[in-house]
Amino acid sequence: MATSSTLKANRPIQARRLKSVANEVLLGVAYQPSPDDPLINTSQCQLDAKLMKDLGANTIRVYHVDPVGDHKGCMSAFADAGIYLFVDLDTFTTQITQEGPMWNTTQLTMFKKVLDEFQQYDNTAGVFVGNEVITMANGSDSSPYIKAAARDVKAYRNSKKYRNIPIGYSAADIAELRPMLQNYLACGGNTSESLDFFALNAYEWCGSSSYSISGYSMLQQNATGYNIPIFFSETGCNTSPPRTFEDQAAILGSEMENTWSGAIVYEWVEETNNYGLISYGSSTVTASVTSWPTAGTPMPISPDYQNLKSQWATLTPSGVALSAYSASASSLTAPVCPSSTSGGWLISGNPPLPTVGQSLNRATGASATPTATGSSASATATKKGDASGGKEMAGMSIALAGVMLGFIVWL
Repeated sequence: MATSSTLKANRPIQARRLKSVANEVLLGVAYQPSPDDPLINTSQCQLDAKLMKDLGANTIRVYHVDPVGDHKGCMSAFADAGIYLFVDLDTFTTQITQEGPMWNTTQLTMFKKVLDEFQQYDNTAGVFVGNEVITMANGSDSSPYIKAAARDVKAYRNSKKYRNIPIGYSAADIAELRPMLQNYLACGGNTSESLDFFALNAYEWCGSSSYSISGYSMLQQNATGYNIPIFFSETGCNTSPPRTFEDQAAILGSEMENTWSGAIVYEWVEETNNYGLISYGSSTVTASVTSWPTAGTPMPISPDYQNLKSQWATLTPSGVALSAYSASASSLTAPVCPSSTSGGWLISGNPPLPTVGQSLNRATGASATPTATGSSASATATKKGDASGGKEMAGMSIALAGVMLGFIVWL
């Protein structure tokens, strides 16, 4: 496998052509030391990028950024280390939420600003229009708002003549919505509305589990024939420490490598949740509240850092030639839009998507009449209670093509 240590992340990625010609798949870490934008501190990024390269990472995921910040230094530091970026477009005040689903001008304007800023960097691999918007089955009626956001961001991307940066969604792992959510976001046959990729935050594999016991075999089963790329946008259960990351051998091995495009491990920096691979120093306790430094010299946390490094070093997921990928991808068709289910999926078929300014009226089950601008979405706490987004939610599936629509193609 061509590792990130031998590559410079300066070859841009395009939507719909995501199979790796360079025999590389996503080996990533979630990177959000604090709620503040982590991509404006060049010296810190340089320190982290150097150690990430040692780890074997080729991808980072960042949850919140400031679109008016200066990101050139950090993006250059990561590019030089062979590291690509997946970035969320929303902010704490513009998230789409299941509590009050809406899609308005305020949200779209901010999404555009983040895209405007990061489209200029060749190592921007993709963007998310949402992270764990839906965290329970009865929130699945929010799904059209996710798809509406993807539609409008795609239209804006195309109108600006930006490269086809992939636009996707990062889902919580919810058993009751398998595989309806993933299929809905890819269904309909209209690529101007469907997502370019689907990603899953999954914490099913804990400790010394297995492909079958963990539920990964079901995730793989549900992935058969999926027509857009899929990968793990968070993984790394910590309920049975130390973490050995044995799931990486399944994701990047013969059982799943032809379907899944890799994984992003949660997370780079230690916080009170004990998911960190590194720390910037010792924790402090003030008024019974434990806090960790959010900047400094990164120091590997033993044995988790070395365990992950060893897993990635011993695995050799393979890519395919672009010609072979194109031939396989062209044979895939969009999934059928799912019907509603009792006590689970709430959307039947592929109803018209909300337009800008609409919000969900749950009393009628329909989108409300558009307003002139709408208000910004209410802020919600991150799922794990620390700096970034996501955390373990119970069971959701995903899927992808019988050929792994791997996520890094050099153009």
